[in-house]
Amino acid sequence: MEKETLAIHSAYNKAVQGTMAVPIYQTTAYNFGTPEFAASSFNLEQGTDHVYTRVGNPTTAIFEKRFAELENGSGGLATSSGMSAIFYSILNVADSGDNILASYQLYGGTITLFSHTLKRLGIETRFFDVENPQDIEKLIDSKTKAIFFESISNPSITVADISKIVEIADKYNIISIVDNTVATPILCNPLNFGIDVVIHSASKYTTGQGLAIGGIVVERKNLVQKIKNNERYPHFNKADESYHGLIYSNPPVDGILFTFRMRMALLRDIGAVLSPFNSWIFIQGIETLSLRMRQHSENALSIAQFLETNSNVKKVNYPKLNSSKYKNIADKYLKNGSGLLSFEVESYEKAKEIVSKVKIFSIVANIGDSKSIITHPASTTHQQLSANELKKAGVSAGLIRLSVGLENSIDLINDLKEAMA
Repeated sequence: MEKETLAIHSAYNKAVQGTMAVPIYQTTAYNFGTPEFAASSFNLEQGTDHVYTRVGNPTTAIFEKRFAELENGSGGLATSSGMSAIFYSILNVADSGDNILASYQLYGGTITLFSHTLKRLGIETRFFDVENPQDIEKLIDSKTKAIFFESISNPSITVADISKIVEIADKYNIISIVDNTVATPILCNPLNFGIDVVIHSASKYTTGQGLAIGGIVVERKNLVQKIKNNERYPHFNKADESYHGLIYSNPPVDGILFTFRMRMALLRDIGAVLSPFNSWIFIQGIETLSLRMRQHSENALSIAQFLETNSNVKKVNYPKLNSSKYKNIADKYLKNGSGLLSFEVESYEKAKEIVSKVKIFSIVANIGDSKSIITHPASTTHQQLSANELKKAGVSAGLIRLSVGLENSIDLINDLKEAMA
């Protein structure tokens, strides 16, 4: 089935449940009925959907399976936020004394997580320029556990050459992880190009109206083969004493391994779990995601083309512009250009002036909403970065980020034109 159909029908059997809409299982716990069934459930013999909502919930399971199908993955794990999804993905592979590789061109919160919080846990982050993937090999050693980057970076709108990074990751048998939030599974499927794990902040385009916080991790099909007996990843291949000596890779559960261990170890112990109600909201958002991404992309391209003609604009960052240096790469990996773009004006002061004068665009620290959003990253989302970190992330003092919504593009262009006059 095609994505539009999967988004509406996959992972849910109306004939069995008897409802057109997916039900909300708004419960923390489940009645096991007998001591024997309870014991077998905690021994992982009955699946995870009806044990305890911290490790599984029927509504959340539908969201996970449906999203995984859109990404063409083998399994998914929902979390309480996009940041917790990123955090779990790293803790799933790295210990104190290990290192990960990450691109400079990341969301500011991710850079802070990697540079400070992970450092306190003894996990080193070595940064690379995603525009020069050939430099990655110089950073790899026996303790390298992951290569992390964004398919479309926020807010520099850099498009990664996914295949080149996959080639390096596979050469050294390292897990590759991509934050695909900006592109969504409608515009890009990194797993199809060999990426091992995809992460999304579902708080963005998945809900589409800024209604809920959540995240999701999806692993590719056959990732089991890369992890099994891989000396880089002992947690998957040695006995877990907290489950009476369970070895996660022997045998893997229904072809999933990365998200299964994340669920049974990290979600169980740390507990940053998605609520059933938020799962239900995300399910509603998925049903219209393909339509919305088409309109987001069309509006964004129109605005990017307008900005190229404006004398106040020094540079426009949008991969589907004919003038973009990422045009060829974007044509390879992206179905459309996404709803996110950024542009540079002459100074910090000019950027703040434009942001303060718009009327339709809202000043909000979010992206992916049906309502258009304008942000000055240097003073908000990336404020915590040093001047050097800002430069490497592609965030200049005069950079303005637009999350283009679903309004009429003519009105949005006029709003920007008046603010820049």
